[in-house]
Amino acid sequence: MVIVFVLVALLVLAAFGALHWYAWRRLVRDTTRGPGRARRVGTAVFIAGPVLLFAAFGAERGGAPFWLQQTLGWPGFLWLALSLYLLLALLAGEVVRPLLNRLLARRAPAPAERPEPAVREPEPVPAGAKPTAAAESADPASAEPAESADPASADGTAPDAGSPGRPAGASPSGVSRRLFVSRVVGGAVAATAVGTVGYGTYGVVRGPRVKRVTVPLAKLPRAAHGFRIAVVSDIHLGPMLGRGFAQKVVDTINATQPDLIAVVGDLVDGAVKDLGPAAAPLAGLEARQGTYFVTGNHEYFSGAEQWVEEVRRLGMTPLENDRRELPYLDLAGVNDIAGEDDGQGPDFARALGDRDTSRAVVLLAHQPVQIHDAVDHGVDLQLSGHTHGGQLWPMNYVAEAANPTLAGLERYGDTQLYVSRGAGAWGPPVRVGAPSDITVVELASKQA
Repeated sequence: MVIVFVLVALLVLAAFGALHWYAWRRLVRDTTRGPGRARRVGTAVFIAGPVLLFAAFGAERGGAPFWLQQTLGWPGFLWLALSLYLLLALLAGEVVRPLLNRLLARRAPAPAERPEPAVREPEPVPAGAKPTAAAESADPASAEPAESADPASADGTAPDAGSPGRPAGASPSGVSRRLFVSRVVGGAVAATAVGTVGYGTYGVVRGPRVKRVTVPLAKLPRAAHGFRIAVVSDIHLGPMLGRGFAQKVVDTINATQPDLIAVVGDLVDGAVKDLGPAAAPLAGLEARQGTYFVTGNHEYFSGAEQWVEEVRRLGMTPLENDRRELPYLDLAGVNDIAGEDDGQGPDFARALGDRDTSRAVVLLAHQPVQIHDAVDHGVDLQLSGHTHGGQLWPMNYVAEAANPTLAGLERYGDTQLYVSRGAGAWGPPVRVGAPSDITVVELASKQA
């Protein structure tokens, strides 16, 4: 098993290194004339980026001091997102590159025909007379070699016969066409990747937006029509998203004035001793029927038992394979699948057994894959997160393949599943094509 792990790790490192070498070649080597400051700086960036990334991963997984995780986290994980979009943009650039070369080749002027120099016959000189200066200059044998009007360019490219002083195939800027195309494509690639990551980072740090969904439930009584549940998942408080981000989440939720708040896992990425102050604003969550919490897989990476006690101290009610009978409906919650390794996995029979099946029941379960057990136990609505909606396009296709529902509302038999894209981000604090959200699920009675 260890040998397999080592081999896989080596393959991943080799692929990662090859991709970075390809990006360095296209963006640094091919866009510079030769060894110099620009190439040295570019090379240093492509060395420092991966080093910071692996250091950030190691610091987080190895339990390094929290200040070190914060220091390494932003540049390291942002490099991961930037590497992804540099690679995608470079692949698109490979399609554009030959087209741009052809366009420049067509626009280049055709070599002009140079007339043969006229040869003037020397005038006869009388015997004994000295040759005149004009005769001396006309004598080919005595003429000094003229300086070439079209010297070779500095980069060794042969001169263009139709454009004196410009190398053949050169761009209007005077550099070779190959260098010109590399700089144009490389500049566009870098601008696209940096712009994408920059906008995606802004989308995370500004805080989640509110999304509203109406879900009809057959068993919901008329008196509960319009009951609103604020669903928030995957806040991922950690070295990069801290107290300020938690306060934005609290303010956004409270502004919706919900009847109930459901925190469906992956609240944190770190220990209580490091993130307790960051999570403190969550004590300000306000809902008429209270705030409820279930664990996600990341709680089990960070000390689930400690966090269950911490959220209880903050005023939330943890539902550990448990159920609460609220006015007009039942609310149940199950632990995340990741808890199975610690003997704390989901127990649907304990959470949903021996209940009044004539009442509507809403289940909080972090991962969408738990929907199949929910169907077996007659759940009316399951609320989940975990997928982040893919977080970084095109990773949404991977997340979609691994989960029954990527985001939004879908029906499985008599059970409906709603999956939130989450409020925060894991790894790179960046979202592309999957904006963060807090969802207000408004329950509708079919009797209303």
